[in-house]
Amino acid sequence: MTKKFNSVLIIGMGLIGSSISRALTEYQVAKNVYGLDENDKVIKKCQELNILIQGETDLSNFDLQFDLVIICTPVSTYEKIFIELNKFISKPTLVTDVGSTKMSTISDFNKINSDQNILFVPSHPIAGLEKSGPEFGFSKLFENRYCILTPFQKDDKALESISDMWKSIGMTIEIMDAERHDRVLAMTSHIPQLIAYSVVGTATELESHMRDEVIKYSAAGFRDFTRLAGSDPIMWRDVYQKNKNAVLEMLGRFSEDLSTYQKAIRNGDLEFLENKFNQSKKIRKEIEDIGQAGSFDPTEKKN
Repeated sequence: MTKKFNSVLIIGMGLIGSSISRALTEYQVAKNVYGLDENDKVIKKCQELNILIQGETDLSNFDLQFDLVIICTPVSTYEKIFIELNKFISKPTLVTDVGSTKMSTISDFNKINSDQNILFVPSHPIAGLEKSGPEFGFSKLFENRYCILTPFQKDDKALESISDMWKSIGMTIEIMDAERHDRVLAMTSHIPQLIAYSVVGTATELESHMRDEVIKYSAAGFRDFTRLAGSDPIMWRDVYQKNKNAVLEMLGRFSEDLSTYQKAIRNGDLEFLENKFNQSKKIRKEIEDIGQAGSFDPTEKKN
């Protein structure tokens, strides 16, 4: 039986934070969900949506202690948040996060002189949309998605509690070393995002008439590929700062592979291209098969 938390604080009430709030309530994982966001407009929107018991812009405005705290802000904010939590928390409290870089997360946590009241288990729920803001959140966002946990302290009870929490809102749990996580996600998430930004950037730098035509006649493939460029720029800026080494490593590999395609096209090496395309098609099929169970239609979301 999944533990039912009496009080949960979500720090950062954007797409992910608001979706977690909805899911914890809908699946009866938490009795009371509270929210913290430095943007008062975001808090007001959450209140309009009725997804919080109480929302504040300052942690000190809360007059209670929480059973669980979930950090859903850009990773550049973590160090400050850990410092504030360390001052605020006065009883053993579970803390987790949703950040897509884990080495930096653990490093930021280790900078505080915790009195052991913060029981921190880093998490990365691999779910989201290319939109931001509490109005886009929905409770089914996490169903049939993976959540990677990167525990770095020996606390089986805390790990089990955090794992059960994510499972209770529909996620499948994987345990991974933080360094390995960052290298894997650099290839599967951070590099594709960077390429999308780059392609859009290239298109906007074309001659004005060419740029207008690229935008006007964008085929489905171009639109689908570049939709990533609509993501939160602050979040992704922080990802490339915090996961620089892994991103640069994978970017180097990608650049080398891309240059082989360039050479093959220049030399008219059709056999090479066909073989590479067939290999990629097989990998795409594997990815598609694995992802079938986790597919969802964002138009079916419920606020």
